[in-house]
Amino acid sequence: MERLQQVATQLTSSGKAPERPIHPLDQLSPQEIKYVSSLLKDKFSGKKLNFNTITLREPPKNLYYKWKESKGSLPPRLAYFVIIVEGSNGLEEGVIDIPSGKFLSIKHTEGAQPILTPGDLQATEEIIRNDPNVIEQCILSGVPKEDMKNIYCDAWTIGYDERWGASMRLQQALMYWRSDEDDSHYSHPLDFCPIVDMNAGKVVFIDIPNRRRKVSKHKHANFTPKSVQEKFGTKSNPSGYRQDDTPINVEQPKGVSFNMEGSSMTWSNFNFHIGFNYREGIVLSDMTYDDHGKVRPLFHRISLSEMIVPYGSPDFPHQRKHALDIGEYGAGNCTNPLSLGCDCKGVIHYLNAHFTDKNGEPTTIKNAICIHEEDDGLLFKHSDFRDDFQTTIATRGKKLIISQIFTAANYEYCLYWILRQDGTIKLEVRLTGILNTYICDENEDIGPWGTVVYPKVNAHNHQHLFSLRLHPRIDGEGNSSAMADAKPSPYPTGSAENMYGNAFFSDKKVFKTVGDSLTNYESSTMRSWDLFNPKSINKYSGKPASYKLVSTFCPPLLAQKGSLVRKRAPWAENTIEVIPYQDEDHGYGRLYPSGDHVAQWSGDGLRGMRKWIGDGSDKIENTDIVMFHTFGITHFPAPEDFPVMPTEIFELMLRPRHIFTENPVLDVKPSFVRTTKDVKAGKQGIDSCSLNVDTTSRLAFNKTSSDCCSKK
Repeated sequence: MERLQQVATQLTSSGKAPERPIHPLDQLSPQEIKYVSSLLKDKFSGKKLNFNTITLREPPKNLYYKWKESKGSLPPRLAYFVIIVEGSNGLEEGVIDIPSGKFLSIKHTEGAQPILTPGDLQATEEIIRNDPNVIEQCILSGVPKEDMKNIYCDAWTIGYDERWGASMRLQQALMYWRSDEDDSHYSHPLDFCPIVDMNAGKVVFIDIPNRRRKVSKHKHANFTPKSVQEKFGTKSNPSGYRQDDTPINVEQPKGVSFNMEGSSMTWSNFNFHIGFNYREGIVLSDMTYDDHGKVRPLFHRISLSEMIVPYGSPDFPHQRKHALDIGEYGAGNCTNPLSLGCDCKGVIHYLNAHFTDKNGEPTTIKNAICIHEEDDGLLFKHSDFRDDFQTTIATRGKKLIISQIFTAANYEYCLYWILRQDGTIKLEVRLTGILNTYICDENEDIGPWGTVVYPKVNAHNHQHLFSLRLHPRIDGEGNSSAMADAKPSPYPTGSAENMYGNAFFSDKKVFKTVGDSLTNYESSTMRSWDLFNPKSINKYSGKPASYKLVSTFCPPLLAQKGSLVRKRAPWAENTIEVIPYQDEDHGYGRLYPSGDHVAQWSGDGLRGMRKWIGDGSDKIENTDIVMFHTFGITHFPAPEDFPVMPTEIFELMLRPRHIFTENPVLDVKPSFVRTTKDVKAGKQGIDSCSLNVDTTSRLAFNKTSSDCCSKK
């Protein structure tokens, strides 16, 4: 691959564009962000600008592979921008060619609002604290005026409210009180909700319930060391923490087994690019697998493209609570800087993330992406009973983990992209953080829509639904998709075809059109889905090279047809949608299934997934396709989730099927192997795992030493 010169550390004095980074899919560098913002300031000279987004516009897929595989010219280096011009409704957006500094497109978009940034969320709190009407409502709720410094709010996008539509850039402020700045405010919610115009910097309305509830006088439910000491501390254990906290250390004395050039990763036959953007966060692109010298293309691009967290209370104004966190806030914008030994453990490589602040200055999130390896347990094992299991082979594996953690107000989303040596790709999601809460009176009947998790604290039912976007390139261009169900034989017991009634098979339905693909998970048939290349046939099985999507955390969207939630998240109505891929003007297309600008979208009209599905007649067989998969959990809160949630874990995986002609990890060095001939000759065989060899493992209680693998 052609290597490009590293980005220059500064803009040249002549204002020329910075040099390109190593790889066409690398995120924009701070120098490129600065350069783009300078072009925009010149373009809108004399006007006050609020910089919302400056990010890489990925090159069209065909141009990328012409460069990579056919010695074509470099694909264009483009930046996509969104800015807000003071005094103007809507937003300005467009694409700039960075090397030339030319505007390829620029347009004013009315009736839409841009993504909300962490800066927007932070500004809301100061606005509400100084608003006289909010102060009045706080006093009515039992918080004195002089205590406004202890009033906090979680700023949420308003979703969509028909009273204002998208005419103003709004947030709803979910209100709370703290008795001390170290308190967790979620045990002390207030009962009213200010609406804030972010462009004007003021409160425009306050939603007040018919039934008023005074702020709780109970002690705050906290989880700091001080609160743990107060709750559980004893004379013999004043800290209150469990005393079985012996450390578990991860050692890699010879270093890591992955290699990185910039953001391009090589690990155990995998090769791919790790990208990052303001919206999706981690993006894995151009993924291939080296099959003993034959490079097998697998996926062009994998990412989380959208998510929705719909809440289940029908009471006003809680019906508005359905955050499309990726489209309305951004998994990249809200990503955490990660800490060695805490968020990630072991021998770590980090990648930073770069964004723009509201003034057009580049900002960097240090350690936004964590890359490390972990032991993966047994890759395979077999022992022979004929000599009391002395004939045995055991091969342990390792896994590569690329992770990020982002905070969406109260919730933390921990995302772990996991690669196994056999070609499996997994995504593990861990949910933690704090429940969104609302006040209830001591003896109030809150109905079936929530749970009392602490005195005067009601946590509403909700779902966490994600949209996984898969752009396959399995063994090259021209892919198809299918649904597979495990079914019993259609022939009855006693028939010639199924005399003993035990036959079953995999019933595979190939999707011909988009309409065929609109399918849902079915647990009774262990339903899975295949992405495959119909032209690449396995010489043994006679079946096409495939990746099987195995995903069982697939709850249906519970908001009913016609609801605002379903209108704004049309992709969540199905577990699977497969559409033909299309490039967009000046870049890579069909990314976001709720549309480009999600904030304050009414859900009406043809956009995103609804537009892509159309009448369902588009052909999706043996072509360039994109699969969207909806997965997640339904959460009925309980006291164990409060005051902070233990992680709730769910996952999915993509398994190679009919790609290889045998177990693809036979060439991974075994941890222990002893053949039948070794046993008969009294030989030990190959041993790298017994306590006599593995110096990092030891017996837990240090009694008599014994061999962990070999047999007497």
